[in-house]
This record gives sequence, structure tokens and C-alpha cells, in this order.
Amino acid sequence: MMSPQTALNDSVFRAYLLIVPVSLAIGGAILGFLHWGLGKDLGAIWKTYRSWLVMASIGLLVVFAGRVPVIVGVTLLSIFGFKEFARTSGLYRDWWMTGAVYAGIVAVGIASWAPHPGGEKPASGWYECFMAMPVFVIALILLIPILSNRARGELQKMSLSIIGFIYVGWMFGHLGFLANATNAYGFLCYVIFATELNDVAAFTFGRLFGRHPLRSEISPNKTWEGALGALAVSMVLPWLLRFSFPFFGATQLIFIGLIVGIGGLLGDLSISLIKRDFGTKDMGAAIPGHGGILDRIDSLIYVAPLFMHMAGYYYRLR
Repeated sequence: MMSPQTALNDSVFRAYLLIVPVSLAIGGAILGFLHWGLGKDLGAIWKTYRSWLVMASIGLLVVFAGRVPVIVGVTLLSIFGFKEFARTSGLYRDWWMTGAVYAGIVAVGIASWAPHPGGEKPASGWYECFMAMPVFVIALILLIPILSNRARGELQKMSLSIIGFIYVGWMFGHLGFLANATNAYGFLCYVIFATELNDVAAFTFGRLFGRHPLRSEISPNKTWEGALGALAVSMVLPWLLRFSFPFFGATQLIFIGLIVGIGGLLGDLSISLIKRDFGTKDMGAAIPGHGGILDRIDSLIYVAPLFMHMAGYYYRLR
């Protein structure tokens, strides 16, 4: 089970404790060379880099702290991410609907933490309840207008509530459930590191080589060159960091690369689509240089569930 003592004795976590700072240091050195050596005006990129320093430190600290802090951290991110979604969409004006989604997000966190009542392995999460949670929460959302005897304009609010819960609360909640895995450090550290590196690679390749818009009406700044460059990096990374899951073979490593490379892109484009429809650039301003919580975790929303179920198909998670 994840704990500070276990983390200190885990070779995978200790490796990422070195990999993450070294990667950030290399990134800072490159930015410094471009800024002071070549005289490039990097603008807000420095602000983005400073935010990465803070977020990476917090992420490592939470994983080091153990299973419960990871689950609580993911639940809190889901709550604040949904708050951004509700405020941007206008759903926040209906407290019954937003309250139901908040309750559902908390229930997802509890299902990730709670032991199975049938006496399965302690600290392994209640998987069946976690997977069935969308049924209960959607039923609650549909029940609200019935109990309040409302019939006008309810479909839009119900639809927004269901999307908000499934997308932000349940899909992203898979990241917290990964804390129950036997190989929790390898899975969590890799998924977070690889997904964020995929985002950086897409931005870098897009800036350097981007010529052809990927989806001009959804995200004008994203290009095919950026997406393909990020996919190439994501396909190589599982082989470079194979120590994260030494029990996986070539087929699983290829799937991992595809999940991060394609799943990360789909998560990014999905939030861009929602923002474009709402007519806003960022979901919030909680993270300097990045926007809101949803703007930062969007790629993980797709990658976490795809990775967890792929890993669970080939390897007993708990």
C-alpha cells in the first residue's frame, strides 16, 4: 500500500524523484538559452514554466504522502474542475443540479478509498461501486426535476450536469483509483509524467513545425505537426521508462503509447470544444500561464480511464 515509508523504499518512485527535477532543469536551461543566448522573447512562457515547478513539486509530494492523499487530491481537483465548468456554462445557478454532481464526485472518491464490504483485500478500493457510480448519479440528476415538479428548460441543465459528472468527476476519478493498484507508483508516476510531457511535446512541435491546423474551428493553435510530434514522443516514452511496468510486453507498451498520445490529444480537444461553444478562452485563472484546473488536467481525463482499464485487462491491478 502507498505510504511515505513505502515510497522511500520503492525504486520506481525514487527514479521519478530524479527524472522530474532533471526534466524541469533541462527545460529551464533550454528556455534560458533561448531567452538570454538567442534573445528570444518568450513572453508568458516563463510564467508557465514557474507554474510547472510548483505543480510538479505538489504532485510528487502528494504521491509520496500515500494512497489516501492521492485519492483526496484527485477528488479536490475534480470538485474545483467541475466548479469551473459549472460557472462557465451557467449551470452554477442551479444549486440542486450542481449539488448532485458535487455529491457524485465525493462518492467517486469514497468508492476509490472504501474497502469492499465483502472482505476483499484492504485498501484496494470498492471497484464495483466505483464502476456503477454513473448509474446512481445520473439517476439522481434525472430525479431532481421530477421531485421539484419542473419541466421547462430542464434538459439542458440535466445534460450539462451529466457531462460534468462523467467527464470531470468519474473519468478523471480513475486517476485516484489507480492509487489502489499493486504497481501504484509505476502507474501513477508514468501516467502523470507522460501525459504532461505529451502536452509539452505537442506545444513544442507545433511552435517549431506547425503549418497545418488540426481542427481550426475547435482549437486554431493546434496543428497536425504538433499532434504527430507528440504522438511520436509518447510512442517512444514507454520503452525509455519501461521500469515503470516491467511486467508489460511490447504489445502493452504500444497500447500505452497510443493511449497517452491519442487520449491526451482527445482530452485537450474536448475541453477546447466545450470552451469554444461557451465562448471563453480559459476555464479559469487558477494556474498562472495555464488557465484553470480543467485547462491543465484535460488530457488526463481521457488518459487515466483508458490506461487503467487497459492495464487491468492484462494485469491484476489489486
